Amino acid sequence: MTDSSRTETPPARLAPLYAAGFVTAFGAFSVAAGLGASGEEIGLSLLRIGVLLALYDIAEVLLKPVFGSLADRIGPKPVIVGGLLAFAALSLVGLGAENTVLLAIARLGQGAAAAAFSPASSASVARLAGPGRTGRYFGRYGSWKSLGYTLGPLLAAALIGVGGLPLLFAVLAGAAAIVAIWVAVALPPIKPLPRPRYTVLDLVRQTTDRRFVIPTLALATSTAVLGASVGFLPALATQDGSGLFAAIGIASVLALTSALVQPWIGSLRDRATMSDRAGVVLGLVVMSAGVLVAAAPWGPAGLYAAAVLIGAGIGVVTPYGFAALADSTPPERMGRTMGSAELGRELGDSAGPLLVGAVATAVSLPVGLAALAGATLAVALGVGVTPAKRPTDATG
Repeated sequence: MTDSSRTETPPARLAPLYAAGFVTAFGAFSVAAGLGASGEEIGLSLLRIGVLLALYDIAEVLLKPVFGSLADRIGPKPVIVGGLLAFAALSLVGLGAENTVLLAIARLGQGAAAAAFSPASSASVARLAGPGRTGRYFGRYGSWKSLGYTLGPLLAAALIGVGGLPLLFAVLAGAAAIVAIWVAVALPPIKPLPRPRYTVLDLVRQTTDRRFVIPTLALATSTAVLGASVGFLPALATQDGSGLFAAIGIASVLALTSALVQPWIGSLRDRATMSDRAGVVLGLVVMSAGVLVAAAPWGPAGLYAAAVLIGAGIGVVTPYGFAALADSTPPERMGRTMGSAELGRELGDSAGPLLVGAVATAVSLPVGLAALAGATLAVALGVGVTPAKRPTDATG
């Protein structure tokens, strides 16, 4: 639940939070795309590229719940500012990108810094939204993150073409530093709230409560589909004879669709057009349909249609899932909840490509995508048939 006493925050005051969301998405996807495209040119083996890509996600998986809890203790604003400044400083290490050790430090440090400001930003959106507005605010926040995913690979290609990986890291450092100053100046202060002492049994009960598990599972499934689709749909397009630009464009269409859909869906959610359960199920079913379209032998046009469906499904699940989490969580532990939910998303981001890759290796890529569609549909069915839990008090 949100701070019921807080009036609506003007959109301009929330703009730095949206910018922080853009930075984390831009940082993740731009460097990943840059390493994939130019890593071998600077002497990196495929194994080293894979390790460097994984370091970012490993840091996020380990640290997001930790920094989410810290945001509850000291307030989210200093965690966001500190995380962005750390992201800027550690990106500067990437100026020595020709050195593998420095590149690894930069990538690991960026992941650790993003693990700080990402859940703290989500907690701030939830705290500042107020009752009845969480869908709209998370729709806007998710839209800006999707824009970061859309533009990240494109900007990376342009920057690397001009000045190599060091220029990309320099731009990331500058962007993070500017947003850190913006957050420090413009974001309203969000005071930490008194927190009751939780026992281990309380923590177990909170993290197994279906009001937490169902939205988190849906969000993890959406990132599983996103991670697999961004990697494998362009590969299918290349197999069908598409050029590099046309293949990469599929991932951009997916992310752009999600960016356009999320603010609209967030507003519909706040008007109670559908229940959270129905919205999540709808988004998962649309995603599953999109992945099945991608698995069918319909050529590049079918892959672009699949990207639109998948992006739309993600655009439905994301605001519904985060808004449901925000509305069912006491404000004093919002950071920990968002950090734990982000952990679930990171695990999904790894699980989706692994599932598709394993099945594709054993059978074929279309069958791997069909397996992902089946898993997504199974989650939708599970969410749909899980009995609703009667709301309890705020400390539950």
